Amino acid sequence: MEKERKLKNEVNANGVVEKGDSFDPAAPPPFKIGEIRAAIPKHCWVKNPWRSLSYVLRDLLVVLALLAAATHFNTWFFWPLYWVAQGTMFWAIFVLGHDCGHGSFSESPLLNSFVGHILHSSILVPYNGWRISHRTHHQNHGNVEHDESWVPMPEKIYSKLDSSTRILRFSLPLPMLAYPAYLWYRSPGKDGSHFNPYSSLFSPGERKAVVISTACWTFMFGLLVYLSFVFGPITMFKLYGVPYLIFVMWLDFVTYLHHHGDDEHKLPWYRGKEWNYLRGGLTTVDRDYGIFNNIHHDIGTHVIHHLFPQIPHYHLVEATKAAKPVLGKYYREPNKSGPIPVHLIKNLVKSIGEDHFVSDTGEIVYYETDPQLKKFLATKFERYF
Repeated sequence: MEKERKLKNEVNANGVVEKGDSFDPAAPPPFKIGEIRAAIPKHCWVKNPWRSLSYVLRDLLVVLALLAAATHFNTWFFWPLYWVAQGTMFWAIFVLGHDCGHGSFSESPLLNSFVGHILHSSILVPYNGWRISHRTHHQNHGNVEHDESWVPMPEKIYSKLDSSTRILRFSLPLPMLAYPAYLWYRSPGKDGSHFNPYSSLFSPGERKAVVISTACWTFMFGLLVYLSFVFGPITMFKLYGVPYLIFVMWLDFVTYLHHHGDDEHKLPWYRGKEWNYLRGGLTTVDRDYGIFNNIHHDIGTHVIHHLFPQIPHYHLVEATKAAKPVLGKYYREPNKSGPIPVHLIKNLVKSIGEDHFVSDTGEIVYYETDPQLKKFLATKFERYF
């Protein structure tokens, strides 16, 4: 590992090669966040509650249509199609609830909270618990010590994991099913639960909001148990359980890819004085999801969303185009997908195989690789991909 670390440090010190030019993504950008903000058209900041609600109506109608189709056809030929489609719609619903949490759904905190609780509770997400931790993520993106989403493990924690734990943590598809465990236990090295109002995640003033969300989650879980007795557990597993698992995989897949570099770019993580809000936001990555871009509300336009989460999802594409001249090379143009973003699976496999931990020291660090784990995972990935 030490030899590989020296090699990576040498590469990082010389800058990351991008299309023949030397470019260091960790260098302080020559622009300020105010310049990016000024480049974005004013109408992109306008939140239209009726337009936002129209997306909710669209998604709910699709969910109901899929339920009706599944109960009508009820064949093993149709069920896999239903599972993928409905799981994708659960993910789209999550994105709209996520917008409520950011306040980009509307200017009304009451409407945001009401819609957010309905949408997130319906897919077993504690709205306020997750909203607060996600706010922490946005406020500390790219910070090894304080970020909240896909935070890299320092080597001192990674070295304490036994071999079987390391393999399980980095063996697909398990990392893509991590979200429910994260809601209950957070990430390694962090304590707390999104359901517990006395968790270290929350301040005393936020406890009531967490209780409300946990109660809504409990009601939804109880409803699902009741429906399992009415219609049978197998039917409910087919109608709700499998789509829920597909939704979880979508969530982990998308959030992972937005916070890891691709084949061409190793992105920095920061500590101490080297971190600031702008530099942290520039470590996120935009992705093109092909036919799914519109279905999941353009969540792939992630850089501008991270810097300005107040912008409604339906303005993110336009805002990104306007900001690109200011961002320059600090904006990494996503590789264009065909209808199905197969190349993103390759990005995921490569990253899982190489991005294992970061150094315990240094204010600018990059993911490093455990050679033994990489060798094991490479053999496994060759078998399945």
